[in-house]
Amino acid sequence: MQRCPQGHYYDPTRYSRCPACGIPDLDVQPTRGRAATEGDAAPADDIAKTRGRDQPARPGAGEGRTVGLIRKRTGLDPVVGWLVCIAGPDKGRDYRIHSERNFLGRDPSMDLCIGGDDTISRNKHAILSFNPETQHFKILPGEGRGITYCNGEEVDSPRELQSHDVLRLGQTQLLFVPLCDDRFHWD
Repeated sequence: MQRCPQGHYYDPTRYSRCPACGIPDLDVQPTRGRAATEGDAAPADDIAKTRGRDQPARPGAGEGRTVGLIRKRTGLDPVVGWLVCIAGPDKGRDYRIHSERNFLGRDPSMDLCIGGDDTISRNKHAILSFNPETQHFKILPGEGRGITYCNGEEVDSPRELQSHDVLRLGQTQLLFVPLCDDRFHWD
């Protein structure tokens, strides 16, 4: 392991420079989609999770799982919104929010795994919920040690989220972008 000037540790056999620091002044062009091919489809049990970098799916993880209301009605567990990392080690990464309760933390078993920030609690740092009946999103404090902030204020009880609210967990800032609301919802 090697330590960068910012104090992060990384494996120099895997990375030429610290992945947590990123590449300064990198001029990244927007990505463009391509036409889907038959082999592109993900297994149905794999769709509901947003995983951090280099985190494989766990075999058998979906067995005996509770089925959400939207998935029960439509046969799908579609995305209902996103969290986009706007500051922190995973800046630029997006995390898909699904219906009902989404657990946030560093552990790969979390629904939204933010693995690059070791100041985020491993398990249940926060809970982000989407109520398919009311089409509203809420952020709740988790069971972890870390504190969650919404627009600079501590989240110490359930709080309704509005479009473009900024959540802070550890050193990570996440912009909330809803898909489902009064104008659109999955039927």
